[in-house]
Amino acid sequence: MATPSIPLDRDAALRRGRRLEYVTVAWNSLEALAALFAGILAGSIALIGFGLDSVIETVSGAALLWRLHHSNDAAARRARAEKLALRIVGVSFLMLSLYVLVDSAYTLVERERPHSSFFGIAIAILSVIAMPLLARAKRKVAAAISSGALHADSRQTDLCAYLSAILLLGLALNALFGFWWADPVAGLIMVPIIVREGVLALRGHECGCHDGACQ
Repeated sequence: MATPSIPLDRDAALRRGRRLEYVTVAWNSLEALAALFAGILAGSIALIGFGLDSVIETVSGAALLWRLHHSNDAAARRARAEKLALRIVGVSFLMLSLYVLVDSAYTLVERERPHSSFFGIAIAILSVIAMPLLARAKRKVAAAISSGALHADSRQTDLCAYLSAILLLGLALNALFGFWWADPVAGLIMVPIIVREGVLALRGHECGCHDGACQ
């Protein structure tokens, strides 16, 4: 007897979701190393914060891979995997926001001037181009398998694109016009965006929906 088309579609979506998360983990691992290296050399809080965000996205991608590998488990186990994945995403974001807030404020108060980083600018440009495409693909899979955790992860990928644009502006202003304050200000602008995504992820954890199908 032929297998119904809906399970086949779901299986295909799960396979695609896993591939997307492997891409996420690989991309963000390289992006984190590059951004942290460039940020430390330049003394750029915005670049370091962006690199740490990439570390968190790597952790989130690994959590989502674990979540997707539990997609064919019983409903109760799927729900537990979903909740844990969302909790990891949310807590990681809130920790990052605290770091960026404190370090950006310190940099402004102490008037620490970062060096120009054209390597950092290149990283930001690549991220601005690639992240929206990856986020859109993740949302399609999240809708197909009704996963709130994967949708939250797609929002993280969107956030990476937003942070990349903010980072690019701050680095460009510093490199082109010597506006040293643009770098920590860019970091401060990132904070409410990061906090919002963390809170949304934690609320998704508490919504009580099965398999992430939050309304």
